[in-house]
Amino acid sequence: MDVCEAIRSRFTCRAFRPTPVPQATVAAILELAGRAPSGGNLQPWRVWALAGDDLEALKAKVRAQTAAGQLFEGEVEYAIYPEPLKEPYAGRRFRNGEAWYGALGIARDDMAARIRQVSANFELYGAPVGLFLAVDRRMGPPQWADLGLFLQTLMLAAKGHDLDTAPLEAWSLWPRTVREHLGMPDELMLFCAVALGEADREARANGFRAEREPLEAFATFRGF
Repeated sequence: MDVCEAIRSRFTCRAFRPTPVPQATVAAILELAGRAPSGGNLQPWRVWALAGDDLEALKAKVRAQTAAGQLFEGEVEYAIYPEPLKEPYAGRRFRNGEAWYGALGIARDDMAARIRQVSANFELYGAPVGLFLAVDRRMGPPQWADLGLFLQTLMLAAKGHDLDTAPLEAWSLWPRTVREHLGMPDELMLFCAVALGEADREARANGFRAEREPLEAFATFRGF
């Protein structure tokens, strides 16, 4: 796949088919993602790739807690959004949420349905593979930027194998559960999970596309 087409066609997949992904394919995607640039070539990322019974066991641990009404375990290690979230970012987040739940037909006051949809993050939307990304907690913003470069490269590499992804920061709400299941060393901080697999093209959720700001909203050209 042409890299420009991979960028255009990438989307956050929220419904996957259960078709297994071979370990060799996952390894090829991660090896290619490892070509992502990083300052000083630190390559600060660490990845755990789970499938099958191992992945189901982790999901079951979280499921047992979310079924009891708990959507996080109270040990959040980093803030997903700054508080307060100023404009224009707060408005973008609000509009995206309204559009997303609207596309699913979930009313604003239907909190039960909204909670079920949030909980779907912790099922990885049915993906057969879950990737869990971590970074050394001593690293700073530049290395977190490097981790973001790795994540984007990973998602584009997946498109090259005709697979789709969903980057899920929501998994950072369960650091203790994930760390204990993976045997993650204490010096590492969980950043996110990535659902990986074959998209269910017929699913209503996969028809949603988040809006993007026009070029003039974020780019300034000088000297051309």
